Amino acid sequence: MFPAFDKLHSTLKQLPGLGSRSAERICIHLLAERPEKLDQLVLALQEAAQHVGRCPVCGNLCQGETCSICEDPTRDDSRLCIVESVNDLLAIEKSGAWKGRYHVIHGRISPLKSIGPESLNLESLKSRLQNGAIHEVLLALANDIESEATCHYIQEVVLADTSITISRIGFGLPSGGDITYADSLTLRNALESRKSFA
Repeated sequence: MFPAFDKLHSTLKQLPGLGSRSAERICIHLLAERPEKLDQLVLALQEAAQHVGRCPVCGNLCQGETCSICEDPTRDDSRLCIVESVNDLLAIEKSGAWKGRYHVIHGRISPLKSIGPESLNLESLKSRLQNGAIHEVLLALANDIESEATCHYIQEVVLADTSITISRIGFGLPSGGDITYADSLTLRNALESRKSFA
């Protein structure tokens, strides 16, 4: 179209979940159909950029010194769930199944993308483990090669020489899933993650 439109389109296209067509629709909506929404969006982005950031303790989003989860006195301080992203943390929170603390590492080791351990939020994790209050670490990362490499690094380097119990989330069939239609990797993970029926 023209340079200013193309720059906005290109910038929006880089956001997760937005393809070229979706970014184009947003551009047209903001610039042509509902231009009054553009100022609201710009103000909201500026305010969020000024007041919202990473929690210095766990890496979650916060507005203030620490996030609401780190400030919650009812949480179990002895249990720590390590996740890749804030989105993962929110998903686990919505399940209501975890009452311990979290640590967001903001990525995973990926040599092909030049992402090494130094690029992840692991130094603050080491600091958290030093006080001896944490007795269990749950590795809640995805089920792929990069996540497995990241889990291995955390086990072998970050948690080395500790007496902390390390566990990994189970993978398997989704609730209501049919065995017939599951792929072989999902079935293998379901079988390997089996637990006693007693």
